[in-house]
Amino acid sequence: MTTPRILIIAGSDSGGGAGIQADIKTVTMLGGHAMTAITAITAQNTLGVQGVHPVPTDMVLAQIDSVVSDIGVDAIKIGMIGSAETSLAVAERLESIGAPVVLDPVMIASSGGVLADAATIESLHELMGWAFVTTPNLPELEALGGEAALTAQGEMLLIKGGHAPGATIVDRLVGPEGEVARWEASRIETHDHHGTGCTLASAIALGLGLGLDLPEAIARARLFVRLALKNAPGLGGGHGPVGDDRVRLDLAPWMGFKQA
Repeated sequence: MTTPRILIIAGSDSGGGAGIQADIKTVTMLGGHAMTAITAITAQNTLGVQGVHPVPTDMVLAQIDSVVSDIGVDAIKIGMIGSAETSLAVAERLESIGAPVVLDPVMIASSGGVLADAATIESLHELMGWAFVTTPNLPELEALGGEAALTAQGEMLLIKGGHAPGATIVDRLVGPEGEVARWEASRIETHDHHGTGCTLASAIALGLGLGLDLPEAIARARLFVRLALKNAPGLGGGHGPVGDDRVRLDLAPWMGFKQA
């Protein structure tokens, strides 16, 4: 089996808990080769986001073109997009790449920092049109227009239920024909959950890059995230990052995870 080549289009988290840093860590730990097109630089830690500097759109596209033309791409993960201009330009570029896209519609960091303005959120609909699956949490789903409106437009959604109350978290894969699959698991009580959305989306992209079907890629990615939550290193004074390389101690080979 060749190494899956995963292109990550996302912002940088200086604290290392989310964004490009979490994406690279996830893809690497799961046996893939991570390539990046950085859309924004953030000054960020476990306590909050202190600054955001979008990368110019032309430079984002140049990064994409550089790796696609030489190395090639088996799957794409998109996170923080940086600006509406970049979002629309990337959506146009995706037409020529032809790899499955996992879109994590990042709007707000775990610490509460705003990472997308109204124009950028609206532009995400163009990216969704190219996405194999979009992975909104419940607030993001509402901001994008809701389940009924999005599935009526033909979107495939992995709706993450972590923001709902209760001891059980329900994640649902839904599309134009209704619910495709659902996963239920007990909530892992922790303040160290920074980067869960990035980690999940990147792990799904890695699974698709391996040739797994979508429900299987999601199931394995969810398990990886749960292991990462259980192995959080406890860094910082706020919402710390999910697990570091110690997760390896709990991983069977990627093609045969044990149950967490």
